[in-house]
Amino acid sequence: MEYSVELCKELEQRFHGAKLYRPMRIARFDAGDELTCQVTGVAQPNTASVRLRIDKFVGGGFAGQVYRVKALAIDPDAGTIDGLAEGRLYAMKILIPPTGFSRLFRNLLYWIGFQGPFQLQVNPDAARAGALWQKFIRRGAKIRFGDENAVVDIHATFVDEKLGSCGELSEWIDGRTWRLEVDDRVDLLKAHLRGRPVDPQNLGSPEYLAKRTFMRQFVELLYDMGAFEFARQYEWSTCKSQPNCLKREGADGDPSAGLVAVDFRAGLALLPFLPMSPGDFKLILKGLARGSLVQFDRGSLHRLETFVNAHHSDFVDMCPMLDELKKAEQVYRNSIPDITHNHVRLLYSPRLWSTMLASAVTGWKVRNILDDQHEQKFRRSKISILLFLILGLVPLLGTFFRRLWGRADWHRHYRAMATSARYLRRAVLARAAEKTITWHRAGRLEAARALKVAQSLPRFLGHLCLSILPAGLHRFLTDHTFRKEKLAYIFVRPFKLYFNATLREQWLRDMVQEGRNKHVLTDDDAETILAHLKEPYVQRYLVSLVVHLLTLPLTQIVSVIVSFIYWKRTGDELGAGGILVLFQVIPVSPGSIARGLYAVGIAIYDRSFKDYNIAVFLSFFKYIGYLAFPIQMTYRYPVLARFMAAHWATEAVHVVPVFGERGALLEHWVYTLFYNWPLTVRRRMRKRAALRAEARPRYWHVALCAAAAASIFALADLAYAASAGEPPGLGDIWYLAALLPMACGAVVTGGCAGATLWKRIAAAAVCGAATALLYTVITATLVSGGPAIPHAQLAKMCAWRVFVFSIFCPLGAMLAELRLPDPDVP
Repeated sequence: MEYSVELCKELEQRFHGAKLYRPMRIARFDAGDELTCQVTGVAQPNTASVRLRIDKFVGGGFAGQVYRVKALAIDPDAGTIDGLAEGRLYAMKILIPPTGFSRLFRNLLYWIGFQGPFQLQVNPDAARAGALWQKFIRRGAKIRFGDENAVVDIHATFVDEKLGSCGELSEWIDGRTWRLEVDDRVDLLKAHLRGRPVDPQNLGSPEYLAKRTFMRQFVELLYDMGAFEFARQYEWSTCKSQPNCLKREGADGDPSAGLVAVDFRAGLALLPFLPMSPGDFKLILKGLARGSLVQFDRGSLHRLETFVNAHHSDFVDMCPMLDELKKAEQVYRNSIPDITHNHVRLLYSPRLWSTMLASAVTGWKVRNILDDQHEQKFRRSKISILLFLILGLVPLLGTFFRRLWGRADWHRHYRAMATSARYLRRAVLARAAEKTITWHRAGRLEAARALKVAQSLPRFLGHLCLSILPAGLHRFLTDHTFRKEKLAYIFVRPFKLYFNATLREQWLRDMVQEGRNKHVLTDDDAETILAHLKEPYVQRYLVSLVVHLLTLPLTQIVSVIVSFIYWKRTGDELGAGGILVLFQVIPVSPGSIARGLYAVGIAIYDRSFKDYNIAVFLSFFKYIGYLAFPIQMTYRYPVLARFMAAHWATEAVHVVPVFGERGALLEHWVYTLFYNWPLTVRRRMRKRAALRAEARPRYWHVALCAAAAASIFALADLAYAASAGEPPGLGDIWYLAALLPMACGAVVTGGCAGATLWKRIAAAAVCGAATALLYTVITATLVSGGPAIPHAQLAKMCAWRVFVFSIFCPLGAMLAELRLPDPDVP
């Protein structure tokens, strides 16, 4: 989210200008900020004062927030710190989430699992242990893969006093997640992943396969080294681990080259009753087998030492680090109750309790809950520590009372607020400026409005009430200009794009630039796309994409209207809701029908079925139809088609929390489903079409299928009438009304021999209509005794059956065609 750093600085000045006794709350840093940290090297525990400048905020999650920083000055206390040099870029990770919700959720799960605060944030020994583990894993990667650069290097750990958290400085990796690859052999890829023998020369998606292989081998290495719970960060089956492995820039020539593991800090504890991904079920069972009920970042030092001894010559320089790791691990594991691992030790071990109490004081100091003076007092009084612990459990007021006791500046601040009206006013306005910075960064307020909110107490209180809403909705309700722009973007812009060629071209240019910024598109591919921008077919395809945008709300509008009419006539709220749901799941909808008719119309207008043959077919389907024209462009403009499909198919995925992260498995699945799978189907269909061309078409079985299906419907009517006393409607036998025509369609297309695809679909539609007519005749003559059914009702019954069966029968034929295997694959 882009925001004004200058405004944030101005609001910070307003806060400091209030001259409050308390420090300012800081949630994250901005580009250009400078900070000085006392760091400790990982390879050797030398210390130094390092001045850093924030170059870029990279992102944040449950584990913490990541920045790209530049080392401006390094002042070592004694000895150098391996890997740190002035003027170089580094990755700085501070182990506290940038948002309150992420912090609350993370800490809650950790507290349930380990009955203590999040140790990586508050315990320097825990942060140190994780960094040392990473150093050993990096050396193990050198042994297993022949290159220690397969694991990102970590240089130093530190405590950030402003954010109140431990942090670490690591090697900065210029890299990317996987490139979404065009692959028309997804079926072969699937067979290969299932262990079936496939010629490697016929496999596509080389980057996908290379990353999957690397991560599998890396997980095996982690298990061999005893880093069982670190391996969770790279388990493929979690569906969210893929972004933790990047590909270095400059390694595009070889799919297997340049892969590097970059993230070893878990964000969420894995509880046995709360799996949060498909792979977590397997991991929970493995943990139980090891005796680890709750999992986070625990490893086996015994197994690590065995691995080190087995490769002694490779680890000869790391023996002091192993000793330090053992000490850090002991302090770390004894700093929290962790009843699933410490269990009975909690009943008899004074050393365990002494470490827990001392670490609690350290954690409070790291989080800025205690000042230096009170830290020393607490270390001399275990009673004070226990009382302070209990005080923190008080809902809502616990934080307030802890500040009164543990921080002299906060104590003075609260006393001044209670005794001075002028100070109280300054404190409230300073709090408004402080909170407005957070809202502006989140996109809730634009710069000019944010400044006004910070200056006005009534405005601030109004926005405070709305801050519980999502950021976009908050701004939509409070910002007239933003609201107007969004409504125009949704309802007006598509029409402008349709009629204005220049605007369409700029639309594509903007998407290309966005693709460049997100590394979805290379510079060469971007230039190739822009070189074709003026060509007539590209303009036609852009117009077609705009038409697809215009039809997006059509299905929702129709579904609401139909549902409302049904509710008004019947009063059935459940049925009306069912209609809304039905419109979302049916494969063919009013919107897709409109898109399909448009595709047919432009094919007729241009007198070129060849240029629209895929779009005409796919546009009639609900979700995949959005990508009909990008897929159509594959062979005429492959680069543009690949980019458009990747852009449209994956952007929708990124709204999914956690699993929708860029570079995660869900993104690749969606891209494969919407882009590569249709290409695979088309390749197979072309092969089958060539084989079928040698045979003569056959249609005589259509009548037999229709007669057989009508007979089955008649038997179902007889059975239903025998129990209910009246013949059923389609709604009473909906499952049979859907499945039987689809089965007929599959049989029809399977028996058409040399017929072309569109004739097979047409034959299935004829079969569906014939089945409906025969079924109606049987209903009128055999089941109901003929004249007993009024002609108007009979005609209505027939029309509905023809409509339904003529949809489901071709649908069954198309699904059968899609499911047919590659003719060349045994």
